[in-house]
Amino acid sequence: MNKFLLFVLLTFQIQLVSAQESSFTRQDSLRGTITPERAWWDLTYYHLDIAVNPDKKTISGKNTIYYKVLKEHTVMQIDLQPPLKIERVVQNNIPLQVNSEGNAHFITLSSTQKKNSTQAIEIYYSGAPREAVRAPWDGGISWKKDQNGNHFVASSCQGLGASIWWPNKDHMYDEVDSLLISVNVPKDLMNISNGRLRKVENHANKTKTYHWFVNNPINNYGVNINIGDYVHFGEQYQGEKGTLDMNYYVLRDNLEKAKKQFKDAPKTMKAFEHWFGPYPFYEDSYKLVEVPYLGMEHQSSVTYGNKYANGYLGNDLSGSGWGLKFDFIIVHESGHEWFANNITNRDIADMWIHESFTAYSESLFVDYYYGKKAASEYVIGTRKIILNDKPIIGAYNVNDEGSGDMYYKGANMLHTLRQLVEDDTKWRSILRGLNTKFYHQTVTTKQIEDYLSTITGIDLKQFFDQYLRDTRIPILEYTFEKDTLKFRYTNIVEKFDMPIRIFVDGTPLWIRPNASWQRKDLKGNKITIDPNFYIDSTVLQ
Repeated sequence: MNKFLLFVLLTFQIQLVSAQESSFTRQDSLRGTITPERAWWDLTYYHLDIAVNPDKKTISGKNTIYYKVLKEHTVMQIDLQPPLKIERVVQNNIPLQVNSEGNAHFITLSSTQKKNSTQAIEIYYSGAPREAVRAPWDGGISWKKDQNGNHFVASSCQGLGASIWWPNKDHMYDEVDSLLISVNVPKDLMNISNGRLRKVENHANKTKTYHWFVNNPINNYGVNINIGDYVHFGEQYQGEKGTLDMNYYVLRDNLEKAKKQFKDAPKTMKAFEHWFGPYPFYEDSYKLVEVPYLGMEHQSSVTYGNKYANGYLGNDLSGSGWGLKFDFIIVHESGHEWFANNITNRDIADMWIHESFTAYSESLFVDYYYGKKAASEYVIGTRKIILNDKPIIGAYNVNDEGSGDMYYKGANMLHTLRQLVEDDTKWRSILRGLNTKFYHQTVTTKQIEDYLSTITGIDLKQFFDQYLRDTRIPILEYTFEKDTLKFRYTNIVEKFDMPIRIFVDGTPLWIRPNASWQRKDLKGNKITIDPNFYIDSTVLQ
């Protein structure tokens, strides 16, 4: 394995190390469970109003949280990670008691929380948030400077949690319906966040406040701040739902490079609207924003740090050559607008819903522009990155992400499923149907599995058990002699019997192996296994 692929494996796995090396704690449960102190209220609106001081590397301000009362209760859980501190909490101008347990803060409410009423609470906080060590995998706030000495600041917090830099209900199951984010920064800098810019306020203290409004539901880790000496350019894309504003914010010195490289953005939009359906956030526009790390799928504010090169930092993850035909970060992170931002996992254990479909979207981009054969070569080429170290699905209710194989093992699983569907028109309708059925929703693996089984007409229980919940790759053992093919699967879960396409002297033929030996009379000289199926094979002598 070359050094670059080793680097990629490490980056995909680095955020998973702590979960692999230690047992789960009460803090994991408080973060990963829909606790009673979370379950009784439903998020409706945030107004995050903060000041960022890049010189001191601090954040201060408040988050006003609006919510609907689902049932009467007196204690609310809010999450905020140290070294940030909650200064005070207020409801109806009344200070409230806060009891903290690590990252979880339990607020005792003094007013009656009447069922079906809408209430608001103000949380004031401040401090120096955790600095990102190796963003976006070891996230937090990146406090950097550009080559001209200007501050260059950005947030990234997937997995780690948005509570690393602002107080919120930090669980994936409850997305806020809409959001206003107001960010005060030094006057010579800009802040770019999610949604659309409502206004910019100039202040006497040589600062500016940028007010960004998000009209659609958004997950907490998708909210971001990006602060720098930005310049802007943009275009309008005529898409399936009309005119989509596409805006680009890059460092001043990189404007000309960005104008060339960001041509992949409308190309990506065209390919993914074809495969997945309309971009899910027309109301909030689409943005690419340069940041001092590789990139992230922040909703309607996709961040970019791929150094204006095709591939993944100039390299082809697949080794097929097709990975150098596009900018990996533009394509991959934009794919997340459909899978992560439109369809969001309810529990982080099901993050494969985000990453498997989005890693697979890279090959669909290749398919759209270069053809099905090229796409197959790309996704098959990524198998060298797969570790099969542990199941793709993590442990539930403890904020555990599962294996980094959720990327390319997951992509190859979906590519295999495409073969089982056979009809590419139907396969496209399935992908578009997912984004219609689960539009702006948080979902479970079971919901996705059930939908795919129903719409394909194939019982996929063992298929998903094999690829999502087991580390083994099916092995097709076979021998061919005297016009008889003898075959079976090994390395499989119970009752696994996935059909597979083989070629007999170049002619396609379907067989359905299982754990028992089977025989089939064939006339021919040469048997080959279709490489589009993610299995291994052994020819017995």
